[in-house]
Amino acid sequence: MKPVATLRFVFTFIAAVFLSAISGHGAETPKAGDQAPVVEGKDQAGKEWKLADRAGKKSVLLYFYPKDDTSGCTKEACGLRDRMDELEKADVEVVGVSFDSGASHVAFREKYKLNFTLLADTDGKIADAFGARMAAGRNVARRVSFLIGKDGKIAHVTDNPKADVHLAEMKDQIAKLPAK
Repeated sequence: MKPVATLRFVFTFIAAVFLSAISGHGAETPKAGDQAPVVEGKDQAGKEWKLADRAGKKSVLLYFYPKDDTSGCTKEACGLRDRMDELEKADVEVVGVSFDSGASHVAFREKYKLNFTLLADTDGKIADAFGARMAAGRNVARRVSFLIGKDGKIAHVTDNPKADVHLAEMKDQIAKLPAK
């Protein structure tokens, strides 16, 4: 190879690696039908929570959101709070995940009387396992929800920035889950 061509190749390669590193958001987002990644974390009170403990017992609506106490995140959380009776009847456990701290989650739950678990994913391990990190290096999750069946497989994914879309799609999909 000529020196100019070699230099051009090296610069192109470095640029491609750099751009892929800054534009991605961690792992690929799992799709409906995929086995859900096995994750665990600490809830708002510091108590251990494991997805594997729900296998065969409950379906899980695991939803990622950007930040406690912001408009869209509050709308989605309150919408799920208000539907808790129907979610419990369908044997669905709701679990919210963000990069916020346990203390932030406690305040958010108390302020809006939220009746479900919030995981403090401060290191981003759960978000990364589900490909939910907004962008590489940023400690913010994008709004994406996973309905996980009792068999541990993902029944539905809603990947949309609008809280209303999540609430509507998940309501429809939960109605399609197999009966208890």
